[in-house]
Amino acid sequence: MKSRTVIFSAKKIITMNRSRPYATHVAVRDGRILAVGTLDEMSGWDDATLDNSFADKTLMPGFVEGHAHLLEGSMWEHVYVGYFDRCDPDGKVWPGLKSIDDVVARLAAAARELGDPSQPLLAWGFDPIFFGNGPRMSAHDLDRVSTQRPVVILHMSNHLLNVNRATLARVGIDRHTAIDGVPRDDNGDPSGELQEFAAMFPVLQLLRETVGFNFGEDRNAARNFANIARRVGITTSTDLANPLSETGIANLRAATDDPAFPIRLIPAFAPLLFKGQEGPAHLKAVCEYNTDKLRFGLVKLVIDGSIQGFTARLRWPHYYQNPGNTGSSGNGLWLLPPSQLASQLASYHREGFQVHMHTNGDEASEVAIDAVSQVLAMHPRQGHRHTLQHAQMVDGAQLARMAELGLCANFFSNHIYYWGDAHYAKTMGPERAQRMNPAASALRCGVPFGMHSDAPVTPLGPLFTAWCATNRLTLSGRVLGESERISVADALHAITLGTAWTLKMDHEIGSIECGKFADFAVLEDDPLVVAPERLKDVRVWGTVLGGRVMPVHQA
Repeated sequence: MKSRTVIFSAKKIITMNRSRPYATHVAVRDGRILAVGTLDEMSGWDDATLDNSFADKTLMPGFVEGHAHLLEGSMWEHVYVGYFDRCDPDGKVWPGLKSIDDVVARLAAAARELGDPSQPLLAWGFDPIFFGNGPRMSAHDLDRVSTQRPVVILHMSNHLLNVNRATLARVGIDRHTAIDGVPRDDNGDPSGELQEFAAMFPVLQLLRETVGFNFGEDRNAARNFANIARRVGITTSTDLANPLSETGIANLRAATDDPAFPIRLIPAFAPLLFKGQEGPAHLKAVCEYNTDKLRFGLVKLVIDGSIQGFTARLRWPHYYQNPGNTGSSGNGLWLLPPSQLASQLASYHREGFQVHMHTNGDEASEVAIDAVSQVLAMHPRQGHRHTLQHAQMVDGAQLARMAELGLCANFFSNHIYYWGDAHYAKTMGPERAQRMNPAASALRCGVPFGMHSDAPVTPLGPLFTAWCATNRLTLSGRVLGESERISVADALHAITLGTAWTLKMDHEIGSIECGKFADFAVLEDDPLVVAPERLKDVRVWGTVLGGRVMPVHQA
C-alpha cells in the first residue's frame, strides 16, 4: 500500500537549515520529512493531503534536551520543599519555601498523612544557599518533623541531602563513619547533611527498599517525564545518568514502544556498578535494543559535584566564600578521582562510544580536557564528540583547547537565573561569575554546544533556557556577563541542532529538512519576532513526533 503524504502549512517554519532557513510548508511521509518549502514546490508529490491545522502557528524543529533525568517524572510522588514556586504535572503550583521553619512545617503536615511511623518521608528541591548566611539545616531541624520516622530531603542539585537522626541511625552513619562528605557538628557527630554519592548511598539504598525511590527506571516515570517534555516542545531528551539495569531497560522499552509515547529517549549509561571492561561490554549488548524512539550508546562520567553545594572542584583561588562544608580538601569533592579518569574514558572511547563528563568547576573541566588529550594521543579517533556537561566555569584558554580536541559543551544556562546571584556573592565571586556558562565565548572559539535544564534540578523548558542565554538575567534582575549574551537565533540553534550535534544525532533531528524525523515544536508565537526578554513567554501549542500530532492539552 502506498504511503500517505501529509503537507503541513504554517504561518512560518523556522527550519534551522542554513540552506533554507524559512518556509511555509513541510511534507511528511512515513514519519520523516519529505520536503520543505512553498506549497507550489510541494505540487510534485502525488496524493498529498494538505493539513492547515498550523496555518496560524510557527513550526520549529522539536526541541532537544541534552541533559535531564527521568527523576523529573517521579519526584512529584514525594514532597516538594524548594525555594521557588513550582508547577506539578497536574498543574498545581506549590509555593516556594523561604525558611527552614517553612520546610519543617510542610514536612510535618506530610508526615501526619503517612500513618506508619516507620515509613520514610522523602522530600526534594531544598537548597540552603538561598537562606542567607545563617546555620545550615541540621539533623536536629528534621527531628522536629519526627524522631522515629526517617526524614530525607534531597537537595535541588541532587548532589546533597539532609536527614534526621532517625535516618542516620537506620543506615549506621555516626561519628565513627570514615566517609568524605559527612560534615560534623560542634560535638563531632554527623550534622545531618550528606554530600555526594559515597555519603548518600546508604540513604538512597534505604529509600529504594522502602519507598521505591530509583533514578527513573520505572515505566511510569518515563511516561510522566515524556508528557512534561511534550508540554514544553521537547521531542528528544536524554536521561543523562541511568544504571541500565535489566528491569530498567525492559521498562524503557515497554514505555517507548507505545506509539503514543511522545518523545525520543536517550538514556546515558552511568557505570557506577561496573568495573573494567564489564561496562563497555554491557553497553554494547544494550545497544542491540536501539530503536527510532529509544537510543542507547552514551556514557556519563561524573567528575565533581555542585558549585552551589560547594562540592564542585574549582581552580585557585577556589571558593569566594567557603562555608566550611567543602570536603576534607576545602575545595569540593572528586566523584571520579583524576587518576582514574583517563582509563575509564579510554575503555569507552576505544569501543566507539561517546562520553559525556559532568564538570561543574573549572578544575574538573581542566582534568577532563587533559584526560581527553591523553586518550586521543594513545587512541586517535575523529568525530568522537565527547562532551563536557555543565562546564560552567570554563575560560577562554580551556575553550580553545576543547576546540582543538573536538570536544563539545552542554551549558547549564538556567543556572544564571536560579543561582547567578549566589555565584556572584558566594561561590565564584563577581569576576568569575561573569563568565559562567560562556556561550558567546564558545561561539568565538568554535566549540559546538547545546544548553539544558538538568531537570528536575530546574524545570524542563528549552525556551526558558534560551531566554537565560540570551538575556543572562539573575533572580534579582542583575545582568550577569553581558559579553556572554548570545542572539535569539543562536540560542534557538543551541536547543535544537546544537544539542543534536552533542548527541551525534544531527543527521536525524535538530532541523527541518528532507530525510530527518518529522519532529516539530508547534508554537503560538514566533520566537524570532517577540522581544528577547519575552522569549521565555512564547507559548507552546504542542509537538509533532514522526508526523504524529500531539497537542499540549492531550491527556
